[in-house]
Amino acid sequence: MKELFSEVRGAVFATLVLAIVCCGVYPLVVFGISQALFHDKANGSLILDADGTVRGSKLLAQGFIADKYFHPRPSAAGTGYDATTSGGSSLGPTSQKLNDAIKDRVNGYRKENRLNAKESVPADAVTASGSGLDPHISLRNAELQLPRVAKARAMSEENLRELIKQNTDARDFGLLGDPGVNVLSLNRALDSFALNP
Repeated sequence: MKELFSEVRGAVFATLVLAIVCCGVYPLVVFGISQALFHDKANGSLILDADGTVRGSKLLAQGFIADKYFHPRPSAAGTGYDATTSGGSSLGPTSQKLNDAIKDRVNGYRKENRLNAKESVPADAVTASGSGLDPHISLRNAELQLPRVAKARAMSEENLRELIKQNTDARDFGLLGDPGVNVLSLNRALDSFALNP
């Protein structure tokens, strides 16, 4: 019986030590490192107004429909751009529903950006990302939307191109993926430019 209590005491002690280390010390160390080295990313890459009001995250798309804004990728997340129900449509390439949706989006994109019927439309303009919350559009997508936004804002295309350039994220590690334009950051910069040209 004495050996049993000795074993139980050792097991309880080991459990308490591991609980303190794994559930207390380790998370605090990781939290401290992330706050010290990656403060912005560890806190959601939030976009704040001058007064500290949160307007969104650089990591999540928001829906913009007005002509004076660049439009993000379509979203299949909830009713659209809903971070609580992130996810794709789960429709495959043989799905008639997906094909019909893409055809409708292509026609709508061409119409809103005044493109002719032969102009190719970037895939990211008519297909949702896996999460439905991709914050980026391709440079080609931004370039095709540029005349519409410039006209709606009575702004020069040259100034608009500069804002696109300033809000374009480079390839990861300089070689992975393609550069992408962060739509929320770009639209916020447009609104700031309108206030302070």
